[in-house]
Amino acid sequence: MKLDLKLYRGYVNEQELVVFGHLFKSLAPDRYRMDRRGLRHAVSVFQMFRIKPLKNIQIRLKFKNKEVVTKTLDDGYFRFNLPFNEKLDSGWHTYEVSAEFSGYGIVETGEILKPYESKLAIITDIDDTFLISHSNNFFKKLYVLLLRNINKRKIFDDVVEHYQYLSLAGQDEAQASNSFFYVSSSEWNLYGFIHEFAVMHQLPKAVIKLKKIKTGISDFLLTGRGSHDHKFEKVKDIISFYPNLKYVLLGDDSQKDPDIYERICKIFPENIRAVYIRQTTSRKKNKVVEVLKNLESLHVSTCYFKDSERAISHSKALGIN
Repeated sequence: MKLDLKLYRGYVNEQELVVFGHLFKSLAPDRYRMDRRGLRHAVSVFQMFRIKPLKNIQIRLKFKNKEVVTKTLDDGYFRFNLPFNEKLDSGWHTYEVSAEFSGYGIVETGEILKPYESKLAIITDIDDTFLISHSNNFFKKLYVLLLRNINKRKIFDDVVEHYQYLSLAGQDEAQASNSFFYVSSSEWNLYGFIHEFAVMHQLPKAVIKLKKIKTGISDFLLTGRGSHDHKFEKVKDIISFYPNLKYVLLGDDSQKDPDIYERICKIFPENIRAVYIRQTTSRKKNKVVEVLKNLESLHVSTCYFKDSERAISHSKALGIN
């Protein structure tokens, strides 16, 4: 029998560290080949949703002087929220997690982020914000997910330029960058795809936060759908974890991003510098226009844009630097 331990990028502040992942019996979702074509790619996608998480299995974390044990939840997910006040340089650090089950053991390493000194962080949606996904058309979205592998999926023009600009805005040190968080309604099953896509297109390195993992083919048909409250909670958790930062929020108008960001701006009236919403249809949506107008009344700068070139111009005019 094979164990597979999937670790995600964690994060730390001056008081607490957060590390999370999944434990699987056999292969984790992202172990399947994502570079296959046509039907072979579709089979790989289906396999990503035929996983077998392991529940109530002991997990051991080692990071710096800490060594802590917990157990997996029913869906194989584990999370460490730990007090942490050791001196730690800014940047990415390595942590180690191990697990044992039925005489089999596994050890993996992951990364944890200590943000650079900064006044700014960026939280962005994924589908139809930088990755073209057709979220407002169920059948087209399904077609693209099943039959177009990572090399065939497309990114919006000038997104990389905009994100790289935001990443370096206000940073003087050569290696320093503003912290990025990718938050999506896609499930953890698609983490590997999202990670590889971001690397391939040279998007800023980010902590990625996704939706509860799915464990069956029937669940696959509902991928990215349903309630988006989890996205609100994840964005709220990030801002609460780093309350001294100003945030730029990026999303699109295909689902609930404008409503989620409006709620966030009301709860954190001093933290949000700007909200960017990508227009995914031929015309702007009146409801979105009204939401953004309301945000402007809360002194949040907004940009409802079709092309990222306009968003870049807005960021520069706003003086995000």
